[in-house]
Amino acid sequence: MKIDNSLPLEYSTDENSNKILGFWIFLGAEIMLFATLFSAYFTLVDRTGTGPTGAEIFEITPVLIETILLLTSSFTIGLGIHAMRIGNKKAMLAFFTITLLLGLGFLSFEIFEFVHYVHIGAGLQTSAFTAALLTTLGTHGAHVTFGLFWGLFIILQVKKRGLTPETANKSFIFSLYWHFLDVVWIFIFSFVYLKGMM
Repeated sequence: MKIDNSLPLEYSTDENSNKILGFWIFLGAEIMLFATLFSAYFTLVDRTGTGPTGAEIFEITPVLIETILLLTSSFTIGLGIHAMRIGNKKAMLAFFTITLLLGLGFLSFEIFEFVHYVHIGAGLQTSAFTAALLTTLGTHGAHVTFGLFWGLFIILQVKKRGLTPETANKSFIFSLYWHFLDVVWIFIFSFVYLKGMM
């Protein structure tokens, strides 16, 4: 395997570069998935039937906390990648751990929010609006859950094997995935919650 030392570690082999390109293509498919969910949501948002509207069930405080947690985790994963690029394994692992803890905090608030919605009568079968809402939020939450496990495996691999072209590549691809989840959440925050509260 030929390593190009003039490139960042995660891009240092042809295989690594191809894996990153492949992951960008995968993210294109993920964009289509969430675009479909958003399209369904925007089509069904006013079809509340006898169920509650967004303005009746959305609360700004938990949504702001979720947003702060997830956006902060995007910042810490960026710091983790920077630490990786300068060869500081300890700092990288610390920032990745903080990222996952913030993600876990986000997920805890989202689960609480789901339980609250169901408790107040806004379940999957209440209306087309609540079905589209919970499906969109649940899909994002499932992606975050997967990301938490993936990130944990990355941390364990870096601890065991150190910073190699392979572990750096995996870590960088994970960071792309995590940033993608943050971008999706910004759309959810802006066009689902904020718009729904108006």
